[in-house]
Amino acid sequence: MDIKPRIKGFICTTAHPEGCLRRVEEDVRLARADAPPSHPGPKRVLVIGASAGYGLACRVTAAFTYGAETLGLSLEREESGNRTASAGWYNNEAFAALAARGGPRAETLNGDAFDPSVRAETAEKARAFFTGGQIDLVIYSLAAPRRTDPATGESWRSVIKPLGAPFSGQHLDVWTGEVSRVTLEPAAEEETAATVKVMGGGGWLDWIETLTAAGLLADRCQTVSFSYIGPEKTHAIYKNGTIGRAKEDLEHRCADINALLASRGGRAFVSVNKALVTQASAAIPVVPLYISLLYRVMKDAGLHEGCQEQAQRLFSLLYGDALKTDEAGRLRLDDREMRPDIQAEVDRRWTLADTASMPELADLEGYRADFMRLFGFAPDGGVYGGG
Repeated sequence: MDIKPRIKGFICTTAHPEGCLRRVEEDVRLARADAPPSHPGPKRVLVIGASAGYGLACRVTAAFTYGAETLGLSLEREESGNRTASAGWYNNEAFAALAARGGPRAETLNGDAFDPSVRAETAEKARAFFTGGQIDLVIYSLAAPRRTDPATGESWRSVIKPLGAPFSGQHLDVWTGEVSRVTLEPAAEEETAATVKVMGGGGWLDWIETLTAAGLLADRCQTVSFSYIGPEKTHAIYKNGTIGRAKEDLEHRCADINALLASRGGRAFVSVNKALVTQASAAIPVVPLYISLLYRVMKDAGLHEGCQEQAQRLFSLLYGDALKTDEAGRLRLDDREMRPDIQAEVDRRWTLADTASMPELADLEGYRADFMRLFGFAPDGGVYGGG
């Protein structure tokens, strides 16, 4: 079929299989080109949420930089009639194809990571797949918008809202370049609770408890999940909003997981990462404006990183001599973004940002290209990497 991007707001409802393959190939090249690790890395890695973003980038790093066997889990849509599969489905197919070309053993499961039966089935699959030993790294990278209890049918949907009072701020339409004001009403208590249920750390803890009870985790096993803090200008809608409340829960659960793993020398970390164009970040008001300004500043300074570069730096921390955390025990992969000189320049541009000045101040083309790349498309709507 002739596949074209169909963009509705902050999502694209189509994906291109060839473009997704080329995008994953590009990430694999980056991982293979990385300096040979000076320390042993993971050997058996489970990635929960393996089909995109940091989950996929970590899986690529584990496999193609460190030579680890990987088992991935995600919930993706396959092709049906004239409807393309989801980008994550094609990403998983691409990863499998590349791993089959002389790469380390890999297998991918499709299922709802919140479903207890899927956790149990994955644990049994892991027992059969990782025949050389136990799992030594678990990546938890879910960005699901909804969670459903399979036993009762009750569903919870996450929302992106401020807490306590309405929020008003600048917002960028990345497709038109228009800067306008947006106002959001505060979340109700039940909306906040639902967001924590979906995006908090409860699912992460459930997985570690299941794997521990099954005897599948190695001594000194590490596990990582992801968060974001960002500058004060985004705090009302992120750090101090419903998403931020969910990320607070993630950190609390991280402490619980640490206590669970401590007796065998294991550790859990929340990694605070850089602002990047993802399907999730594109949906957050104010954030596209901030990211487009940040991209220009960091690229001009030679400091820009994508998901793949961030994942490779994460592994160099986990398996090198330079592991250090902040006062809350978090890994800080946002250190370059939050450098005072970078933030000062973003702040200067933020005060000048309007529709007319955006082409000069921001990296609109970079933002659009990264968004299209998520779905295997080039900025002009053709296949990514084609031509």
